[in-house]
Amino acid sequence: MTAEVPPPDTTKRAKIILFFTIFTAMLGLSVLFPIIAPLSEELNLTPVQAGWFSTAYSLMQLVFSPVWGSRSERLGRRPVLLLGLIGFSLSFALFGLFAWLGLQGTLGGTALFGLLVASRLLGGVLSSATLPTAQAMMADLSTEADRAGAMGLIGAAFGLGVVFGPALGGALSHFGLVAPVFFSAGLGLLTAVAAYFLVPETRRPAGASAAKPDSRAVLQRGGVMIFLAISAVYTLASVSMEQTISFFVGDTQGLTPTQTAQTVGMMLGVFGLVSAAVQGGAMRRLGKVVPLSTLIPAGILVMGIGMALIPMTHSFWPTTFALSLLGVGSAVLGPSLSTALSLSAGEDNQGAVAGLNSSALALGRMTGPLLGTALYQQVSWGAPYYFGAALLLGLLVYTVLAHPPFPQNVRPEQGSAA
Repeated sequence: MTAEVPPPDTTKRAKIILFFTIFTAMLGLSVLFPIIAPLSEELNLTPVQAGWFSTAYSLMQLVFSPVWGSRSERLGRRPVLLLGLIGFSLSFALFGLFAWLGLQGTLGGTALFGLLVASRLLGGVLSSATLPTAQAMMADLSTEADRAGAMGLIGAAFGLGVVFGPALGGALSHFGLVAPVFFSAGLGLLTAVAAYFLVPETRRPAGASAAKPDSRAVLQRGGVMIFLAISAVYTLASVSMEQTISFFVGDTQGLTPTQTAQTVGMMLGVFGLVSAAVQGGAMRRLGKVVPLSTLIPAGILVMGIGMALIPMTHSFWPTTFALSLLGVGSAVLGPSLSTALSLSAGEDNQGAVAGLNSSALALGRMTGPLLGTALYQQVSWGAPYYFGAALLLGLLVYTVLAHPPFPQNVRPEQGSAA
């Protein structure tokens, strides 16, 4: 099975369309961030029950991302991507419907909670097809020398979605707490329609008779297991910060809940813009001239510095600066790891390795909130950030001393000495 790389003009257009496909999908997901807590309160659900919405979603992504990644190798990328977008839309429509029935008093108690969790489980199963397939499609459309830039483009799409989504969700909540949920469902459906007409197939389907890509065989390739472990650990540290930063800012600066939400929203907005700018701009150039053996340790180092600085700050701009450092580091590290995995897996395993990477990220997203909030509540306000910095320091020491087998992403110019 081989990649179907379109002509140069079509390839560029396909990358742009794919960028906006991922951006709108992430936007649809992140508009829910500001309304989950108040919606849960209106539905008489506890914070722990509300937490299960994220846990159920991430758990299914952990399990099914490798399945969809491998399936895209056999069936083609395009149908799997469309299935993921349609599944996203369906699951959000169901979640919004059940929540609306709960607000009307038609559903309640265990039945309401069970149906809401079931809709999130369905969303995790189906929408987990989107990210690994999009990542594999970007790999199909790029050369090895351009791989880091292509991965950075996906990272920028996700970063910008996170920047604009929460603000849009807060604005839509004026029309009702379930309005952002139905907006996400509609946006997912519109994105699927646009992708159907505008995103080309980048992989020739192999058919049912072809051998299934073996994820276990991919894990045995040089460096793949190491890079997956780094993805999981750095995501754990990042999500631990994201889950506790509102508590930290509110407690250290003595803010009201409304002031905390507004202040953290501005901080994370700067964080997201900086991260997206680096991923979509600088990484497209750095990936062509700087080897992964430099980019990955550099990203870990900058992230670790930003994480360690957070508990030392007690006002808006110092905390924002620390978060921005964290954003720069993650913007360098994330695409570099995706590039390392893509180059290590080989051209016939792009879907499989992208699915494995999505599972590694989901594992970090599942465990990070639990560890971060426990450390914040049981140990100290600064504990989640010192813990995250220690994890990143351990990763840095490993990458420097153990010399994992980094693939070569920088090629010498033709006619020059190797």
